[in-house]
Amino acid sequence: MRLNLRKTESEIPELSGIDTWIDAKILRTLVAGQERAIASVKAAIPMISEAANIVATCLAQGGRLFYAGAGTSIRIGVQDGSELPATFGMSEDRLVYLIAGGRAAMFESFADAEDDAAEGGRAASICKAGDALIAIAASGSTPYTIGAARRASELGASVIAVANNPNSPLAAWADVEIFLDSGPEVIIGSTRMGAGTAQKAALNLLSTLTHIKLGAVHDGMMINVKGGNAKLKARACKIVSRIASVDERNAAAALELTKGEIKVAILISAGAMSPDNAQQLLKESQGNLRLALSRLALPA
Repeated sequence: MRLNLRKTESEIPELSGIDTWIDAKILRTLVAGQERAIASVKAAIPMISEAANIVATCLAQGGRLFYAGAGTSIRIGVQDGSELPATFGMSEDRLVYLIAGGRAAMFESFADAEDDAAEGGRAASICKAGDALIAIAASGSTPYTIGAARRASELGASVIAVANNPNSPLAAWADVEIFLDSGPEVIIGSTRMGAGTAQKAALNLLSTLTHIKLGAVHDGMMINVKGGNAKLKARACKIVSRIASVDERNAAAALELTKGEIKVAILISAGAMSPDNAQQLLKESQGNLRLALSRLALPA
């Protein structure tokens, strides 16, 4: 793809002289760029839904979740993935990051690392059938990311491409393409702006819908959240209290008994005979709390 054909690299003629404008006008223009980015995510909802179903299936069957990319794109990917254990209880060892230039590139610029398609392929060689790889590139033509997507696909992993340009080489290796038509940037080519905002929002939607499907959310509450600090412990207590309709003292006691496992504590509070009984109910319900509660309510 030639540089001048990338929508993200195109010029917006109306912005000539932006550096001479008053602050408020500059900022309103930047906000308008962010609004276009969010509009592009709304348009991509069908693709995000399809991708979430694929990722949820992979994870439910024991697969791992990979994020691959370079520069801003992979930094956004790492931000999304790194929050999944605390928010949804995902195991850290099931998350893998393929970063052009390695972990140091999260904090420093290694611009030439993104040009190494072979290294992308080597990095993705640990993918297996049943894994899911999310390959992120605003241009859709980053060699490292394409190399990773191609190798993951060859190894049988499911590949999701997230790109801000249409008909990209990256999309050619994807099972699902999430095309985010965020358009030209207010600052030409600065894809940390509109394209980055669209990527962040799209990944938020993708990973959240995935974990809703995996049973990590009940009535808008994070029922797999880990009580790693006082705030999260208090939140866990409120969740148990609300769903099981018990006071917070009893909710706290149930969480103590279950070593902080919210779903198990809810079932104990709702009438399960023991933690083992609650775990069995969850196993029979494939981890779905709502279904487990309905089984608990059935007559013996």
